[in-house]
Amino acid sequence: MAEADKPEIQRETVLAKQIGAEAFAPYGTPPEQSWPVILETRGWKDYRLLDMGAGEKLERYGRFTVVRPAPQAMGRRKLKDSAWNRADAVFSGDTEEEGPGRWKFAGNVPETWPMSYGPVRYNGRFMSFRHVGVFPEQAAHWDWVNGKVREERSRAPDKPLKILNLFGYTGLASLLPATEGAQVTHVDASKKAIGYARENQALSGLEDLPIRWICEDASKFVAREVRRGNAYDGIILDPPKYGRGPKGEVWDLYASLPGMLQDLRQLLTKDSLFMILTAYAIRSSFLSIHELMAETLAAQGGLLESGELVIGEENGDRALSTSLFSRWSSR
Repeated sequence: MAEADKPEIQRETVLAKQIGAEAFAPYGTPPEQSWPVILETRGWKDYRLLDMGAGEKLERYGRFTVVRPAPQAMGRRKLKDSAWNRADAVFSGDTEEEGPGRWKFAGNVPETWPMSYGPVRYNGRFMSFRHVGVFPEQAAHWDWVNGKVREERSRAPDKPLKILNLFGYTGLASLLPATEGAQVTHVDASKKAIGYARENQALSGLEDLPIRWICEDASKFVAREVRRGNAYDGIILDPPKYGRGPKGEVWDLYASLPGMLQDLRQLLTKDSLFMILTAYAIRSSFLSIHELMAETLAAQGGLLESGELVIGEENGDRALSTSLFSRWSSR
């Protein structure tokens, strides 16, 4: 990884307990539990949180600065108004995470522009519902998963390592572990998202990596994998609050997630390594998804950590909460 592409060290604050080898419970027993855990991403060459306040955040994605709603940014802005007024793109509209709105651009802004994270190159793009093609707070999970993959590949280099990435979006969480030798199955209900993910694979020159790109309703895919008796070493899921599958299937986080987790538990073997759940549902809490994961994984042993993903502000000591997470690891 080129020095300029390296992310800053992710600060991991564990307020419940220190994690050592003794923190992992044996298989067949409930996992040890640690919460609240705050995972903070400080940015990298192609991403910075420049400022926040008054319900908005000012970010840099590659060479462009962007203003987007951020209801959690309730404090004061630190930078002058001129810094905000120079933004290349501003999203205005509904303050809900998936709410509608529109982009306003200053000058000629291209449809896409290249960025990178480690060995993976990806396109930024101004998409509907305020998205830009990447969720930077997920870098804390990307690094953690890649570390797990490297450890397992070192321990058992000849064993195939299979990862399932559900609601995979534009593919960074699939491409990164694949560069470490994992075999990844990437599932998303959006043909556009699958297309963007494959574009990122080509942009990175990683077309030979063992990734299956599947456009399908995630719940249906998981249920079929259970019937087939398949299993995975790691599972990543980043579901929306609400969505529709290719054939009109309805996803509602609060109604659909418990059943999906029960199916996913059946895709984990005794030797499985991890499961990560991220939620952007502001009506929920990290404790609610922690308890759901603890119930689901009651006999998996290992360690279950839950808390919030946050982004650290450049040149400051503030952090912006972006999402909730719960992640389990066997060792």
